[in-house]
Amino acid sequence: MIQRMISTLVALALAALPLSAAEDQKEADRLDNCGTVLKEILDIPDNIPTDLLDKAECVIVIPSVLKAAFVIGGSYGKGAMTCRSGEHFTGPWSAPAMMRLEGGGIGFQLGGQATDFVILVMNPRGAKALLKSKVKIGADAAAAAGPKGRDAAAASDVTMRAEMLTYSRSRGLFAGISLEGSTLRQDNGANEKLYKGNLTAEQIVRKGAAAVPPSGQEMIAFLNKKSPKNLSDPNSLKE
Repeated sequence: MIQRMISTLVALALAALPLSAAEDQKEADRLDNCGTVLKEILDIPDNIPTDLLDKAECVIVIPSVLKAAFVIGGSYGKGAMTCRSGEHFTGPWSAPAMMRLEGGGIGFQLGGQATDFVILVMNPRGAKALLKSKVKIGADAAAAAGPKGRDAAAASDVTMRAEMLTYSRSRGLFAGISLEGSTLRQDNGANEKLYKGNLTAEQIVRKGAAAVPPSGQEMIAFLNKKSPKNLSDPNSLKE
């Protein structure tokens, strides 16, 4: 009887292995897609202004969000966040942590096709808040639709004071977008699958607890090439 129970448990464990591997691969594919989407968006001629990217402490990419995800029970998009390393966000871009974008007005922003979101986090306060708990955009962190073009000289005062600048790409159209009322939070389950351990987003991004996984190397290498230095006012980084 005991032998039969052991055999049954072993069989169940072995049956679960392919499912677990598929879930792990799903997170790796999602992270790889983040890198592809970010590169495509930053290669658009009329894209995110370089001087804004150079002053961003973190970048969040949420790829291929479908309107159906906000209608049928899910109400979220999944992607990744990376920040500049070092105590004052002055080092190379960190290993990425998986994140969720949930609820609020996202569904109303989506058409029938997949929409990609890119969010720039523009100061240490916003970055640290995101890595410690969930943040409601527009309430816990000031946000604005990001300006586009070769520079941000014409950006409004509201935009320049925002802790987050938000962008979307859908049906080939790239534009700033309002995500007020939506929530960003770390995706602990996805991080555990990706890094094979119980690591928080803060440990991954700020503590250097994990190396950049293969699926995240395109995204991080591209950011280190595109924006290798933080050009924010040094005093603003000592919050």
